[in-house]
Amino acid sequence: MVQWVSMFRSSLLVLLSRCSARICKLVSNAELEESPVYVPFHPFEEVNEEDVKIIDSELSPPERVEEAIHCLPSSSPSSYNSFQFYRWTIKDYSTAYTSGQITPRMVAERLIAAIRESSSPAMDMCFFISYQVDDILRQANESTLRYQKGQPISSLDGVPIAIKDEIDCTPYPTTGGTKWLHKYRSCKADAYCVMCLRSCGAMLIGKTNMHELGAGTSGINPHYGATRNPYDAGKISGGSSSGSAAVVAAGLCPVALGVDGGGNTTSN
Repeated sequence: MVQWVSMFRSSLLVLLSRCSARICKLVSNAELEESPVYVPFHPFEEVNEEDVKIIDSELSPPERVEEAIHCLPSSSPSSYNSFQFYRWTIKDYSTAYTSGQITPRMVAERLIAAIRESSSPAMDMCFFISYQVDDILRQANESTLRYQKGQPISSLDGVPIAIKDEIDCTPYPTTGGTKWLHKYRSCKADAYCVMCLRSCGAMLIGKTNMHELGAGTSGINPHYGATRNPYDAGKISGGSSSGSAAVVAAGLCPVALGVDGGGNTTSN
């Protein structure tokens, strides 16, 4: 009986995707002016990993972050005085917060302005499916207070991180890039990876755009728009983790979660 119900639900989802997701229509009728790029243009060489550090899996998420942060290269303090947030790393944010030169609240305000600008009709970059200003500022204020008390949770405290919209992250619905999925499956709690980030104090800034249901590699979404390439707005970003790749490339945040079904988090 359980197996039959599972098969019925799977068949129903396939039918709904065909009726509502426009996948077949989009793929069949798409007109691409340029051939897709399947491999990087730049030379690629295998890198031999050296001094690999194994982190104890029994440690808490904040403890694992602190172990890992020491593996990153040193930051450049001279860049903090310019207030240029462009392509800062996790360590850049952590060092600047700890020094008191900037606060998570300041970063959040600049970030919100940048998201709004990128979403304006003039730019229409289509990075995000959803974001909530009040929730971003709430997290930023809480993080700022922790730094003022000298009690940050971890080096991720206050660091902006975006989440692909097929990963559960409250208070946002999980649409999977559709207009219907969240109506049949509500988001009731954070996914485990999101829960770990939140426990480290990370500032979760919203749900990024994606190829509908992750069922393609272009990142062209018929409902939320085609995510544009920050290096050339006349081109698309590729997918399916299009928005997550684009927000990092644009410098809006140093980290974003994607989901890899066919290599897209590597190719993006």
